[in-house]
Amino acid sequence: MLEALKYNEVINPMSLIQKTAPILLLTASLAWANPQPATAVDNTVAEARFLSNTKQLITSAYRSGEGYFSPTGDKMIFQGQWGDVNPFDQIRMKDLITGEEIEVSPGIGKTTCAFINPASGEIMFASSHLDPNAVAKQKTELEFRASGKHRRYSWDYDETMDLFVADADGSNLRRLTTELGYDAEGSFSPDGTQIVFSSMRSAYNRELSEDEKAHLKDNASWFADIYIMNADGSNVRQLTSSPGYDGGPFFSPDGKRIIWRYFSEDGETADAYTMAIDGSDVVRLTDMGFMSWAPYYHPSAEYVIFNTNKFGHRNFELFIVDVKGEKEPVRVTYTDGFDGLAVFTPNGQQLTWTNSRDEHKKSQIFIADWNHEEALKALEAAGPRLPPAVQPKRPARP
Repeated sequence: MLEALKYNEVINPMSLIQKTAPILLLTASLAWANPQPATAVDNTVAEARFLSNTKQLITSAYRSGEGYFSPTGDKMIFQGQWGDVNPFDQIRMKDLITGEEIEVSPGIGKTTCAFINPASGEIMFASSHLDPNAVAKQKTELEFRASGKHRRYSWDYDETMDLFVADADGSNLRRLTTELGYDAEGSFSPDGTQIVFSSMRSAYNRELSEDEKAHLKDNASWFADIYIMNADGSNVRQLTSSPGYDGGPFFSPDGKRIIWRYFSEDGETADAYTMAIDGSDVVRLTDMGFMSWAPYYHPSAEYVIFNTNKFGHRNFELFIVDVKGEKEPVRVTYTDGFDGLAVFTPNGQQLTWTNSRDEHKKSQIFIADWNHEEALKALEAAGPRLPPAVQPKRPARP
């Protein structure tokens, strides 16, 4: 989620393709819409082990983040902030050949977490544009920012947020979820037939205990669970039910597993997990005692990339870890600030991620060449995870 990156206040993640058919290689011949070179703040010597030719990919937005590719790698769907009318994120599609960008979302309310259906090319994203108070909320936020005041940002998990799907140009918009409660962070399966997403609907569809009411008031994300459904919104099934935030799910390249992030009940730590698509066989990949989140598979399915604040609350760095979580994670980035929300290009030869290393210190999407062979060597040389891997029993919410 880009939400944790929208402001210059303390970064707070709690407030925050898998297709193997022939694909278009992303090379220097692509027109990256005048990508900007990385600034001198990069620790290029350390990062050169895995990353090279690092450039800013999105330059049109005040802030940008969370970019995901079409199966052929020639288009990217992403979110960002552009205008003075709506201060919240909107969704755009970028043609990586021509550099052209078109807005896909309605332009009203909040949006987040877009993804491209690898089979049909349709765009899915979460939006609150049907909220009767959407325009009023925009005005209130604009007035607050114009006042010159600052606040520690926290994502509000808007209960009017639902999943929608549209054609690639934003037309033919259809609603997929109708339950009251935050429905967002969706992604398609490799064959385009299923969607996995995060939802807080359980906080609104039943009578809550006094303890649960307190959680809803203080930390609504406590109710977030992973769900799966057909691509048309039918046959919704719940996969997780542990207290604490389950979110950011993606399918594995073969479509047989789901990877996601789980935040502890108190929100102090987070880790990456995988499970079978029926919710069984839960495997914990990280156990670092910090905020380790936003995991994403390499197309080879041999390892996962994620970000963690092991080196400081304001300094998230990228790491890779083997898909079984048996080895110690290996560090990828070494630049102060935020490096996270990483995604590999469909051919696995490049990496895009959101970071704050541009000259204005605003979160933007960057791209770099990725050394897959060196990643495999590093993971092979990594020692076993200490302490040994333990798969704790995940308690169920009442």
